[in-house]
Amino acid sequence: MVVVTADVHYAAAHYYDPKQAEMRDFDPFWEFVAGPLHASTYGPNRLDPTFGPQLKYRSPDSGKRRRSPADGAQYFGMMRIDGKTEALTVALHDLLGTKLYSVELAPQRG
Repeated sequence: MVVVTADVHYAAAHYYDPKQAEMRDFDPFWEFVAGPLHASTYGPNRLDPTFGPQLKYRSPDSGKRRRSPADGAQYFGMMRIDGKTEALTVALHDLLGTKLYSVELAPQRG
């Protein structure tokens, strides 16, 4: 399962692992965070340990002072599914389109 989260004012990738979670009756999943392109940048808050989050990526200057959109610290994400392998590639980009983080997720069978 993949969760896409927007309007949180920074970019991040989190992997949730039941082996490291307080509540363990779930399949692992990913959360990708990006946005918005038109508002100030700030955050994030502390990750809640309930689902065993692992921080895989967080945008530069996250957690520092609120930044104006004029500073260029804006983020967006893109997802692509390969038609042959069915792998999902998720990439997080800055305002200029520079790829900041990318991961390829193989399809889960059965």
